[in-house]
Amino acid sequence: MTAGLLIFSYLLGSIPNGLIFGTLFWPKDLRQFGSKNIGATNAWRVLGAKAGILIFLLDFLKGAICVRLAKYFIGDETIMLLAGLLAILGHTFSIFLKLRGGKGVATGLGVITVMMPQVTAIVFATWLVIFLVTRYVSLASIIAAALTPIMAYFFDEPFTFIIFGMAVAIFIIIRHRENISRLLRGKENRF
Repeated sequence: MTAGLLIFSYLLGSIPNGLIFGTLFWPKDLRQFGSKNIGATNAWRVLGAKAGILIFLLDFLKGAICVRLAKYFIGDETIMLLAGLLAILGHTFSIFLKLRGGKGVATGLGVITVMMPQVTAIVFATWLVIFLVTRYVSLASIIAAALTPIMAYFFDEPFTFIIFGMAVAIFIIIRHRENISRLLRGKENRF
């Protein structure tokens, strides 16, 4: 059961929603337009608001479903963390896209929503404020990711959740290294 759930988590995470729905409903391959990323931000920029919201929700659900299933069927915090991590890794290193994919923000948000709802509320509110003030999705995502383990510590979440938050934050920040470079040079695109 555990092995099957973990394999399922990676495979579900690997489903490239942006590519699938982009080509099905809007005849565009997101990998050829904008930032060439299959995530919600590029979907919104290239295909419009409906597409962006749809892709965000689907990618969010990948993380949330995997952790919820682990919680329901296994009930072990370590397995929940592994299921969440594999969903994020599947999204960023999709087996269906030759180990390429998105940056893991929406899927990661789905994971922490199930694991740490109080933390998620503050992290998302912070993301929203930074985005509305600066119009930089990347900057908001980087700061929100970095804030996650800090808030996990503040809310006295289990130590493993704090470590998980740190690991995922570092991963997401690394995935945004090109954005960070553009931000520092004043070349990052505002939303």
